[in-house]
Amino acid sequence: MSFITGTDLLDAIVLALVSQEGTYGYKITQEVRTVMDISESTLYPVLRRLQKDNYLETYDVSYNGRNRRYYKITANGMIRLDNYRRDWLNHRSKLDAILLGIQSTMTKDTEE
Repeated sequence: MSFITGTDLLDAIVLALVSQEGTYGYKITQEVRTVMDISESTLYPVLRRLQKDNYLETYDVSYNGRNRRYYKITANGMIRLDNYRRDWLNHRSKLDAILLGIQSTMTKDTEE
């Protein structure tokens, strides 16, 4: 079974991967595929949108006689990623409480 993932989760995953090291589109696709089924034709519009929104920037490096486009996270991208991470922790604790019967300390703290 596979869970449906929305745009925000895909954006968060891409920003997290790019934040770890500047990387190129094909490698990002391969990494994203370890957690969800995605095609390159789906990923490249996401990369362009994140770049347009000033979360990513690009630079080209010559590789085997052609240019390879690398992506690097911007300061705005890091802020957005931090927001996604905070939201993810909150969302995950709520899901854990329901699916696993686990109440996290984060959830307990907000109830007090």
